[in-house]
Amino acid sequence: MSTQPPRTLKTVTAAGGTSETYDLAIDPTRSTLDTAVRVARLAEAARIDALFTADLLRFDAQGAIGSQEPLVFVSALSQVTSRIGLIATVSTTFHHPYNLARLFGTLDHVSNGRAAWNLVTSSLGEENYGAGELPSPEERYARAAETLEVVNALWDSWEPGALTAGADGRAVLHRVRVRPIHHSGRFFDVTGPLNIPPLPQRRPVQMQAGQSEAGIALGARYAEIVFTSLPTLGHAADFTRKIRSRAEQHGRAAGLPLIFSSLHATFGATEEEARRLVREKRESIDFERGRSQVADMLGGGVDLSDVPLDAKLPESLLPDVASVNRRRGRVDIFTGYARQGRTLRELIIAAQDTGHWAAAGTPEQLADAVEERFRAGVLDVISLSGLADPRQHDFIVNGLLHELRERKVVGTDYTGATLRENLGLELPPREGPRVRREGTAVARRHR
Repeated sequence: MSTQPPRTLKTVTAAGGTSETYDLAIDPTRSTLDTAVRVARLAEAARIDALFTADLLRFDAQGAIGSQEPLVFVSALSQVTSRIGLIATVSTTFHHPYNLARLFGTLDHVSNGRAAWNLVTSSLGEENYGAGELPSPEERYARAAETLEVVNALWDSWEPGALTAGADGRAVLHRVRVRPIHHSGRFFDVTGPLNIPPLPQRRPVQMQAGQSEAGIALGARYAEIVFTSLPTLGHAADFTRKIRSRAEQHGRAAGLPLIFSSLHATFGATEEEARRLVREKRESIDFERGRSQVADMLGGGVDLSDVPLDAKLPESLLPDVASVNRRRGRVDIFTGYARQGRTLRELIIAAQDTGHWAAAGTPEQLADAVEERFRAGVLDVISLSGLADPRQHDFIVNGLLHELRERKVVGTDYTGATLRENLGLELPPREGPRVRREGTAVARRHR
């Protein structure tokens, strides 16, 4: 009689997106991928479960960049790794589902089953795609839901047994088991079927980022993992309870979707050193620039130039969250902070972590904080970044991860050949219409 393996915390690290990309771009002897390759190898050696790539769809004058084009980026990393998962962030607002199915399907093939899609609906970049004004969150998530329906149906358009090995060891294609999907919806008309072979994972792992009401509705229905800004244990508990109760209404298994949080960690060899590092970070903040950061956390369009740093924000400056078109989850967090009485200075300090979970201490103290969320059932996947820095690498790998493995919170090795297996995620049921079968055909692979 088989038993479920014990639940363990899964780990992720950022593969790129640092300003060092610009430094590499001016060096003709190096690739802009060099740092990411080093991080990927360090992460795989540490048995971290996956590499994560973010994305930005416009030029940022402050110097922040995404990881270049995420799918190309992680495809390159697939060739210098063999076990670690590869998460690419791609928007549904500016991409067509047939292309997405082919792109992520190809990534799953070139990585031998290690692909994951972090679905976003985008809060910027519309000026580069001829979209005019950015659609409302409700509109963006409606398009995202239909995109997922199409993509999943395309991935499932190859039925079991559609491709088998013949007596001579070459491929036999049973054409009637590769079926059109005949999708006709509000946003897309897609006939199908998908024109690449069945995927190693059948479906890449599906993540979703977004915590507005529309985002929660999408994540509850489809996402296997949700990536969110959950700065406190209370935020994490409320969000987990809300999204999983809605997931149960869709008939999904208990414990889905998995909850993924980023930990902005400040490590110190001692508690005193960690406090000093936090103090130094705060002393280095440009508080005048910080006004625009807080305005962004409040959805943009808020003028904080006349608010004294040590004053509370007047209620008249706080937006109605439902009227905001960008990052409503983050706006909800920061309007909540303001209504709790935090001063503008305190909001600027909080904005440095953009609404994410931040903690400081020794590796053992940070392990306590991580274990608390894990045992409470509100943390299933955690992002830990900074492996490129030798000191940070030591604190993460030989400090925090070692401590969590001693406590049996984090596993010690990969448990399967694919990312889906390593994350303990079962495949969802197949989707799409059934069609009449008649006849078979044989196809020979190109050699």
